[in-house]
Formats: sequence, structure tokens, C-alpha cells
Amino acid sequence: MIREILHYFVMFVILVLVQVLLLNNIQFSGYVNPFLYVLFILLLPFSTPKVLLLILSFSLGLVVDIFGNTPGIHASACTFMGFLRPLVIRTITSRDSIEVDELPRVRHMGMGWFFRYSLILVAAHHLFLFFIEVFSFHGFIHTFLRSIFSIVFTLVLILISQFIIFRE
Repeated sequence: MIREILHYFVMFVILVLVQVLLLNNIQFSGYVNPFLYVLFILLLPFSTPKVLLLILSFSLGLVVDIFGNTPGIHASACTFMGFLRPLVIRTITSRDSIEVDELPRVRHMGMGWFFRYSLILVAAHHLFLFFIEVFSFHGFIHTFLRSIFSIVFTLVLILISQFIIFRE
């Protein structure tokens, strides 16, 4: 138990550091902003209590907001993502296919399931984040395109991480 908590704490710290030191400085033509830190929320165990999930999601976003000097944008988007996660899991998974000790990883759940799961939650996070950032529907197409390109790039990074780093 302590080992798992330490594992997730280290993952939290590493993903935040990669995000704020490396990925926040990557912008391709103003359209692509990768947000790999959401991987932490995606990889939490299925058995994570909803209250803890929301607290961890908010904390993750808040830490990214503090380092990125963005006033609550990431905290609200991560909390929204954490709120949707149990619903998405219930929607795309049958009750019999999830065991208590399984983890939401490509290795455990399969590529198709993990891709749908990641796509829905990353899309919800990014759309929420980008539209809250501009807080207007003025320039809707531009904001929507930024969201789509960032979703694609973030999903590519998440899938690469599943095959290289999180092979467990």
C-alpha cells in the first residue's frame, strides 16, 4: 500500500515537472499545447474513491496553475475530468470486465478500450480548458482547432508513454 502511494506520488511529481519545465514551453504555431500531466488522472486505479479522485484532480491542476501562473484554469479542467472519469468508465466498460485490482492501462484493458477512455477524457479536459481560457465563443473555430490539435498531440504522447514508460 505504501509502495503504491509512493509510486503515484512520484508519478505526480514527474508529470508536473515534465509539464511545467518542458511541455509548457512547446507551442507549434499557437495551435498545439501538449498537456501530458492529465495522464496522472487517467492512470489512477479503478478503485480510487470519487472524493479522493476529485481532490487529486484538483490538486494536480492547482499545482500546474501555480507553476504556470494560470488562475485556476487547469484546476477547474482537471476537476471536470476527474468528475467525468467514473461516468466514462461505466459507459465504455461492462461491469464484468473490470476487476478491483486492475489498472487502467493498455496492458490490462487493451488498446481499443484505453484509446476510447483516453480520447473521451482528454477531449473533455482540453475543450473545457481552452474554452475557459478564452471565456468566449468569439473565435470559436480557432479555439476548437487548438483543442483538436492539442488533443491529438496529447493522445500521441499518452500512448507512447504507455508503451515506453508505463509497461508495468
